[in-house]
Amino acid sequence: MKRRIRVGMAVAVAATIAVASPPAMAQPKGEGAASTFPTKPIRMIVASGAGGGLDFVARLVSPKLSESLGQQVVVDNRAGASGSIAAEIAASATPDGYTVMLLSASLVVYGIVNKTRYDLYRDFTAVSQVAAAPYILTVNPSLPVSSVKELIAYAKKSPQKLNYASTGNASLAHLATEFFAHTAGIQLVHVPYKGVGAALPDMLSGQIQLSLLSVGSVYSHVRSGKLKALAIATRNRAKVAPQLPTMIEAGVPGFEVTQWHGLLAPRATPRAIVDRLYREVAAAVKQPDVASRFALDGTEGIGSSPEEFAAHLKAEREQWAKVVKIANVRTE
Repeated sequence: MKRRIRVGMAVAVAATIAVASPPAMAQPKGEGAASTFPTKPIRMIVASGAGGGLDFVARLVSPKLSESLGQQVVVDNRAGASGSIAAEIAASATPDGYTVMLLSASLVVYGIVNKTRYDLYRDFTAVSQVAAAPYILTVNPSLPVSSVKELIAYAKKSPQKLNYASTGNASLAHLATEFFAHTAGIQLVHVPYKGVGAALPDMLSGQIQLSLLSVGSVYSHVRSGKLKALAIATRNRAKVAPQLPTMIEAGVPGFEVTQWHGLLAPRATPRAIVDRLYREVAAAVKQPDVASRFALDGTEGIGSSPEEFAAHLKAEREQWAKVVKIANVRTE
């Protein structure tokens, strides 16, 4: 397959999805509410369990938002169904800025494959893209391979003998790995988990032989030698691991996957409040200590505008729909 399909996107915080359907996404101005916002703690629903890349972003950014907003931003992890459980809760919240949701690309792709009780593009307002991190292919050190080429050859000799972890059915990790398997002509066994934190014990023990996950989720274990990295899913080599070949260099044409994290607010959240949240997020990810901590694990702070994030979300849905069709991805 020589056509490039770029899969994934950068971390986003509450960007106005109104771009997808302007009339339905119209927002009240709400200048009065914004002038005093916030007057109480803000609940940040995180669409994953503790221990993964999304949780890492939430824990790093939320204290900065608490400082700048003058009210505590409380992290509330809600794992399950690739973030769909969190989305159901957030979609029904009062649109006053006191409930927001930090999500990843997995929630977008989940909605492509599954019917949901919410519409990500109708029931939410986009605030800003927060951060982005490339995907990295890792294996357990017990697996006798040292390159992507060797992994593919090993998998072809042992079809359906290698287990791979994902963060849930129809998650970004699920679709990305199925796309890799399809492109490489191999058969792998999918083992879904409720987040990276739940998958790591089996990845480290060897029960799971390989994974394609965000670099921020697993690279500390690569540094410690508990996991072996084979390639990174960027167009060019990454600063965090310049010694690693890209998946394209390793022989998987057109394979780029970037995990993004973003913050959404319930539909009809006043635009003035959305703009305030966006400005604070953009400022938070630019703070030197945040930027340096992101860089340590190969993550980049973004802080995009609501309009930019909304356009990004639309493009993500279109790109991942192509991948689902090409790789014939289905949920179990």
